[in-house]
Amino acid sequence: MQDIKQNLANAVREARTELGLSQEKLAEILNLDQRTILNIEAGRGNPKFEVLYPLITYLKIPADRIFYPYKENISPSLQKLLTLLNDCTEQEAHDLLPMVRYLLDLMRK
Repeated sequence: MQDIKQNLANAVREARTELGLSQEKLAEILNLDQRTILNIEAGRGNPKFEVLYPLITYLKIPADRIFYPYKENISPSLQKLLTLLNDCTEQEAHDLLPMVRYLLDLMRK
């Protein structure tokens, strides 16, 4: 269980700092106590679903990163790209597909 808490702590800290947010600002955005964020990032406590869900959703942390951190060794850049794609609507994905194929073809030549 401690490994999962540490995985969560690392993922939250990294995602929060990438967004340039302080613990205080993140807590304010999510309407949480700042100590909640502090405890999560320190690997302490056992956050309830009501806290965990909005936190990982807002920070766009894939659940696999927390529960199966060694499942796949995906590079950070690829993980960010996949996260962006997961946020797309079906129409956006449909519109992006030919552009991505074109760009990949250009880059691979």
